[in-house]
Amino acid sequence: MAVKNRIKEFVDARGITPYKFRQDVGIAQRTAYDLYNKPEQLPRSSVLDKICNAYEVQPGELLEWVGQSVDVSS
Repeated sequence: MAVKNRIKEFVDARGITPYKFRQDVGIAQRTAYDLYNKPEQLPRSSVLDKICNAYEVQPGELLEWVGQSVDVSS
């Protein structure tokens, strides 16, 4: 099963920067920028929980199942 993160789309749709995202969520800079720039990078459950709590969203708004035959790096 292939899953990708939609953090970049989520952040961009809200008009915030990756830096502001990192501050709001309270995660390490490297983690925030990797999640923003690499859709194949999946957040650990603790990070996903922090994002959901910070923005009051469901995990489905941040993750997308794309199937096995889709290249998640594009």
